[in-house]
Amino acid sequence: MSALTPQSDMPTPTTDKITQAAMETIYLCKFRVSMDGEWLCLRELDDISLTPDPEPTHEDPDYLMANERMNLMNMAKLSIKGLIESALNLGRTLDSDYAPLQQFFVVMEHCLKHGLKAKKTFLGQNKSFWGPLELVEKLVPEAAEITASVKDLPGLKTPVGRGRAWLRLALMQKKLSEYMKALINRKDLLSEFYEPNALMMEEEGAIIAGLLVGLNVIDANFCMKGEDLDSQVGVIDFSMYLKDGNSTKGNEGDGQITAILDQKNYVEELNRHLSATVNNLQAKVDALEKSNTKLTEELAVANNRIITLQEEMERVKEEGSYLLESNRKVAKDRTADGHALTEARKQLKEETQLRLDVEKELEVQIGMRQEMELAMKMLEKDVCEKQDTLVALRQQLDDLRALKHELSFKLQSSDMGAKQKSELNSRLEEKTNQMAATIKQLEQSEKDLVKQAKTLNSAANKLIQKHH
Repeated sequence: MSALTPQSDMPTPTTDKITQAAMETIYLCKFRVSMDGEWLCLRELDDISLTPDPEPTHEDPDYLMANERMNLMNMAKLSIKGLIESALNLGRTLDSDYAPLQQFFVVMEHCLKHGLKAKKTFLGQNKSFWGPLELVEKLVPEAAEITASVKDLPGLKTPVGRGRAWLRLALMQKKLSEYMKALINRKDLLSEFYEPNALMMEEEGAIIAGLLVGLNVIDANFCMKGEDLDSQVGVIDFSMYLKDGNSTKGNEGDGQITAILDQKNYVEELNRHLSATVNNLQAKVDALEKSNTKLTEELAVANNRIITLQEEMERVKEEGSYLLESNRKVAKDRTADGHALTEARKQLKEETQLRLDVEKELEVQIGMRQEMELAMKMLEKDVCEKQDTLVALRQQLDDLRALKHELSFKLQSSDMGAKQKSELNSRLEEKTNQMAATIKQLEQSEKDLVKQAKTLNSAANKLIQKHH
């Protein structure tokens, strides 16, 4: 789509031609759509002069960048809103051939390309938004799966194709908004790829990331292997976003179907969150069981240690009793040497001290054993509570599945009711037409009877006159 301002190598158009071109230009939110080099340049209608300037005027680059950011944000709003409304009305999984979805990816591509720094290579300068998207896997570990999938696709040869495939996989995961928010929050990393006044570096990028949350209600399925993403031309079709003044409001049945579809999408989203919660609780239960097994092994080791200490204490008691009896014999006999008696007393003292130390260690081990038993009881209680919670969550999951089936059945019933209403309307129209034809026949018969009555009346008057 060309701009209204003529190029230097073309003849200057007349005022009538410029006015005609302005009338034929597509306007969106009081903006004129034109191209300025590689980027869309959407200028306000009040800023357009319908007479050609004798010389081109100089415009501030910051003003142009701000204008481009605002226009791209408005296009993103229109694209996301139109995609959500059309997808909910369609009521099925979207594929790559769906036109509003294709236009959404084109708008997102323009948003990601805005303000990109040109990188010099041996083939020249290159601008690609695949570099910033590769950073997402460092910020959000869940994005590493789709990044690896994109790199493994055999048909992609250019960074632009990889970026387009990444956007499609992120939308299928329903986490495109989460990834974009994580990327926009790290402007220190984005400054390597974008100019300071680029869309991704300003608040318009955060607004677009917030708008992407609404796409989580859409189910999309893409086949990347047979699609040529490298050579696609990203051109925005503005005719899809024009308002039709003759459009009529949907009937009450369509509103009910839309409400049922919204409830179905909400139940599916809630079902996914509950499944994730059940998996997390199951992982916690497995971890607690492993910890319980480890504590049981440690308790067995502590019991073996206590038994060993008790045996050592019995042996020390036997040695002490043996030494006491020896000392008694020495005292009775009084024949032993004084030096041997001193050594025996010293040994007895050492053995007594050893016995006291063993008893203290035994008490410490008994206390540790009691603490371990208490910890085991608390762990068993916690495991029981977690299992009860797990059973309750599974029951809720079953209830939600039943609700989902019931909503699906209601959707089918509403479709059948709409068909019956349409058939009834057609029958009523036929009966109405038949009654109208009958009324016309009756009116014609009435006219004929009136004519016959007038004729008979005139004949009767003539007979009366002749009689007189």
